[in-house]
Amino acid sequence: MAGIYLHIPYCKQKCTYCNFHFSTNTKNVNEMINAMLIEIENKKDYLLGEEVETIYFGGGTPSFIQTSHINSLIKKIFSLYQVKADAEITLELNPDDISENKLRELKSTGINRLSIGVQSFHDEDLKFMNRSHDGNMARKSIAIAKKLGFKNLTIDLIYGLPNLSNKKWEANLNIVKQLKINHFSAYALTVEPKTKLDYLIKSKKLDPISDEKIEDHFKILQESSERIGFVQYEISNFCKDKVISKHNSSYWKKKKYIGIGPSAHSFNGNSRQWNIKSNSKYVLKLKSQQEYYEIEKLSENEKYNEYVLTTLRTMWGINQKYLTKNYNKKINLKFTALIKKWVESGDVIKENENFKLSKKGMLMADGIASDLFVI
Repeated sequence: MAGIYLHIPYCKQKCTYCNFHFSTNTKNVNEMINAMLIEIENKKDYLLGEEVETIYFGGGTPSFIQTSHINSLIKKIFSLYQVKADAEITLELNPDDISENKLRELKSTGINRLSIGVQSFHDEDLKFMNRSHDGNMARKSIAIAKKLGFKNLTIDLIYGLPNLSNKKWEANLNIVKQLKINHFSAYALTVEPKTKLDYLIKSKKLDPISDEKIEDHFKILQESSERIGFVQYEISNFCKDKVISKHNSSYWKKKKYIGIGPSAHSFNGNSRQWNIKSNSKYVLKLKSQQEYYEIEKLSENEKYNEYVLTTLRTMWGINQKYLTKNYNKKINLKFTALIKKWVESGDVIKENENFKLSKKGMLMADGIASDLFVI
């Protein structure tokens, strides 16, 4: 099984924490969609006939483009690839994009899963993040989506904000329970270069975000999500009733995927390729049939490192039988030697043939993974 990710590089707002913003016009959007349609055709043999089980529209604000564009991209994929009848087709959108008419249009294209960028249900936090919606609009958007029959919903939340108290963060999670959502993702606020948040901190108008605050919020996230019935199946992803994100899980399980659009990545098991970042250059190169991506063939060490980095983040963990089957003896001996201290420290738990992070170990996930890398 494989997935297709469509990166729509347009966003209608500039958030405090994000430097992903492109102003655009109808001509630019039309040219971009045409270029993406060409790339979909160019990559028709990339999956070697594997069935597509997920299609994901992400990027800035994919719902910003016309529904007809989304429809044309989906139709193109169905015409060239073997797509499962029950494929998960997700669209990212913001609460202020959601109306009954908009969702009816989206549903007619085949979209069956919505990822709503709520970020917070507190107005003061949304104002700080320079979001276009308020808490009431966030709640209303979820109600509209349910009314229109979208049963598969996920929302994004952000923690680690300077003025987000522990009590307010826990309240966000309780609202998730009240709204009967079966999936959510939660991410720590990060300071990206050349963003408003970066400027505020560097100019001393805002205190740096402390690691202690982020750790406190993460522990509350773990405890509260479990209390309200969610399973933390990946460090940042939580679900009820086994409603995992099939698309994101395909990355963690090392399945093949195609990335369409500027800066999108593709992976076929043996190599990785990534598209040029510039919108204008991407469009120009697709139109003129020039090379628009770079490619890297992965060594055995690199494949192992990627497996460790992604799989360790999940509730399934690193499977020793998989390591024995897919990697050489030297790598396996190295892993066995390195993992021992993390098991002894309690940061990694061994269950049968699987090694997975403990709740404590999740706070050091990247550090533990990098320690297990083979150079």
